[in-house]
Amino acid sequence: PCATQMLADLGADVIKIEPPGGDFMRAAGPKSGMNPTFVACNRGKRSIVLDLKQQGAAEILWRLIESADVLIQNFRPGAIERLGFGASTVAARNPRLVYLSISGVGESGPYSGKRVYDPVIQALGGLADIQADPQTGRPRMVRTLIADKTTAVYAAQAVVAALFSRERTGVGQHVRLSMLDTLVCYLWPEGMTPFALVDAEPETTAASAHDMIFPTADGYMTLGAVSNREWRALCEVLGRREWIDDVRFCTAAARSLNRQERLNAVEGEIQGRTTEDLIAALDAADVPCAPVLTRVEMMSDPQVEANQLITEIDQPGLGRLRQARSAARFEGTPNVVPSVAPMLGEHTAPVLSNAGYTIEEIAAWHKTGVVFDGVA
Repeated sequence: PCATQMLADLGADVIKIEPPGGDFMRAAGPKSGMNPTFVACNRGKRSIVLDLKQQGAAEILWRLIESADVLIQNFRPGAIERLGFGASTVAARNPRLVYLSISGVGESGPYSGKRVYDPVIQALGGLADIQADPQTGRPRMVRTLIADKTTAVYAAQAVVAALFSRERTGVGQHVRLSMLDTLVCYLWPEGMTPFALVDAEPETTAASAHDMIFPTADGYMTLGAVSNREWRALCEVLGRREWIDDVRFCTAAARSLNRQERLNAVEGEIQGRTTEDLIAALDAADVPCAPVLTRVEMMSDPQVEANQLITEIDQPGLGRLRQARSAARFEGTPNVVPSVAPMLGEHTAPVLSNAGYTIEEIAAWHKTGVVFDGVA
């Protein structure tokens, strides 16, 4: 759902096809099938309810597909083919359609039929290993749905690329994307560096080099002195000029080799000073740094406010709700302001009417349970 939400933020008309019971994410809502997570993943979409098990439902879906630019499905491999809407079948009816299939681990292989959620992919993809505790080696999860959301970004990117290809060729295509492939590709640039050289012995210890959280006298902060200039400036700020020429730290390679000693040494100097004083001194020396903010503090941070990142909407069924705007700001095309998420089946009648069905036909399907139109 996040992929299509991103496309909606870019101006796409997204029709969300839900089963009679609705998207399972609605069930977590306190009322009216709504909750903040569902809204964040489904804002700006239109919802129709279609029971694909009922006679007549396939005809409705085919009419929608025949006029669509993109179809995105995330059934387990083989499921949508059994419903009669596999990629090759759909391409025969609408050769210009971009058809995106999202799976957990891939469409073939020993795990292809496995039910997965985000933690399963973090475990299989190596991320839990990267996050392992440096002292105990115990694997740890990232406490956000990173595999789901990263796959959404890749999916939105793939759809736009396929649409651009269609502009040149006039033909759509089937795009396959798995959460496992996405996460491994996402980790590769630096997370898999120790394993990139085929003939070298890999370093298998936990990736503690990026654990750059330091306790201060009144909180926590992070800093990064990567270049030699930044390291010299940090040493000056901390009053430890002798570290500049210390053989353990005098080059980037030495600092990487002796990273735990370096982190321990820096932490020893930082913990007795306040975050505000350190940030001021390090900013003046042009050393990258920041306080570690709570999520509450982040929302009122002056830079976040200057970016006008967080806005508010009136969400029916839930009330006043904060939302983050799309990260990309366009100069030449209108920026879409976050809008509300649809109630279950809210747009069934208008979508079917736009597809050419009469009021009488829609009413008949509603009576037999093929479609649902209204609020859950």
